Amino acid sequence: MSARGEKARQLFAGSYNCAQAVLGAFCEEDGLDAQTAFRLATGFGGGARCGDVCGAVSGAILAIGLKCGFYIENDMKQKAYCYQKTDEFIQKFKDLYGSVLCRDLLGVDIRTSADRAKPEAKVAVNAICPGVVETAARVLEGMGFESGQ
Repeated sequence: MSARGEKARQLFAGSYNCAQAVLGAFCEEDGLDAQTAFRLATGFGGGARCGDVCGAVSGAILAIGLKCGFYIENDMKQKAYCYQKTDEFIQKFKDLYGSVLCRDLLGVDIRTSADRAKPEAKVAVNAICPGVVETAARVLEGMGFESGQ
């Protein structure tokens, strides 16, 4: 098990959602305090609360942006590099799971709060999400990032 994967799994086992757990496993090493990271990622849990892009994927993409996102206007080289790393992560995740959609990964429709409250949704989240969170962090941890990027 990777160090970041284990940290993400532990955060998820607490009260943090999937996006918070993955971003939280990387934030401080890249200059973002955990409190701010957790606040930023809150709304991405459960596939942005509607079963769309998995929160663990969203958390990883936020961490990629933190690692190599562009912030200087017209820095198209940096923007392209960040997009490349995002695409790389997404492809690696899809290779493992076949999808980046939360509802596909869970096998349960969770588009509404009523859907998320169903017992089968809660069972799926408890059975599937810890491994997905850990894997997303492990994949991200294994990706090389150019220094100075």
